[in-house]
Amino acid sequence: METFRMRPIGYVRSPFTETKQIPKGLGASHAEEGSLELLPEFEAGLADIEGFSHLFVIWAFHRAEGYDLVGRPPCDDRVHGVFATRSPRRPNPIGLTVVELLRRDGTCLRVRGVDMLDGTPILDLKPYLSSVPEEKLRRGWLAEAEARAGGGEATLPADSSSPGKR
Repeated sequence: METFRMRPIGYVRSPFTETKQIPKGLGASHAEEGSLELLPEFEAGLADIEGFSHLFVIWAFHRAEGYDLVGRPPCDDRVHGVFATRSPRRPNPIGLTVVELLRRDGTCLRVRGVDMLDGTPILDLKPYLSSVPEEKLRRGWLAEAEARAGGGEATLPADSSSPGKR
């Protein structure tokens, strides 16, 4: 089996120091502000990033240990495969979050929508781009769980395509 070595390009500064502080489950809002602090050697890679409203942040679940191929997410009473969830207990413990870029100060990006722990290693940043029309998006089992919780029909919520939603 091949292995890959990665090193952080920077670290997240977040108000969250414990996983239980991060909003989870149906209707969770990710509106907290934080910063992405890149290492000085990567500053040139930030050229022109200010032109984007949102960014993909690829990061490491640095506190996760082991993995489960199936599990019960906090927002559903049913078991799902790990690749159909955002569980930190994954074969490769990487996370993906969409944040809103508020401003850049040198190697520090001030952002809204952090759902990572303070000190989380950042593996990469990419501009958020989507050409998928809202009417084509599907939310899988999550839409069903939302319908069961709310007693309504499993539909795509109007704001489900907005960046940062889990």
